[in-house]
Amino acid sequence: MNAVTDLIEAMVTVPYYKSTGKEIEVFKHAYQNQLPILIKGPTGTGKSRFVEFMAHTLGKNIITISCHEETSSTDLIGRYLIKGAETIWVDGPLTLAVKEGAIIYLDEIAEARPDVIVAIHSLTDHRRELYIDKLGITHKAHHDFMLVASFNPSYQRGFKELKPSTRQRFIALSFNYPEAAIETEIIINETNVDADDAKKLVTIANKIRNLTELSLTETVSTRLLVDAGKLIYTGLPKRLAARVAIVEPLTDELQIIEALADLCNLII
Repeated sequence: MNAVTDLIEAMVTVPYYKSTGKEIEVFKHAYQNQLPILIKGPTGTGKSRFVEFMAHTLGKNIITISCHEETSSTDLIGRYLIKGAETIWVDGPLTLAVKEGAIIYLDEIAEARPDVIVAIHSLTDHRRELYIDKLGITHKAHHDFMLVASFNPSYQRGFKELKPSTRQRFIALSFNYPEAAIETEIIINETNVDADDAKKLVTIANKIRNLTELSLTETVSTRLLVDAGKLIYTGLPKRLAARVAIVEPLTDELQIIEALADLCNLII
């Protein structure tokens, strides 16, 4: 390894992640046993950061796909494209990961079209292979290939859910909001805001999370607290930072906005 390579590696920032349980150990064993893994949890609880951290820890490339209602199997597997006077096949991200042995992360997989689930079935059992019908070929997954998916059960309930037959093709981890002390540490590390302000942000979050009578679609995520901490650290007034980073993203109902803003003002 030469000096230039050493310098490049030194410049790579290790993704910050604070473990809240045995999830790192579970992920390593899943990778070792070539098992796909499903990460369940609310928005902003660190699912994506965890996968990035594990890819870095294992020294593997990661390909992240943010799934949405238009995401199709063609988007993942590949397609024919016209280049000049010829038509060429271009591998999609899933095919590249299968061939090269990367970790592919399908974020919010339940959002994708049903043909995506069909496409990954043979990669989530003992076969570990990808069939490309447009080419009539099957690729055996590289030994280091790993499939990771995530979804938000609370958001998907009654809307789009993963079928039991699909869920049972994965081992699964549940993520939730960290304990107050851990969440405070995360905010401090992510934003450099002082400890007192970080604690107050976590207090706000936990107060709002317990207000179940508001029937918010989503509650306060750690991500929102990090955003508020960054704004405070760069000098935005604390109450304004809490309003724009925590309260406003949660709802458009003016009465609820004002009630939550008042709650924040009492704490900060």
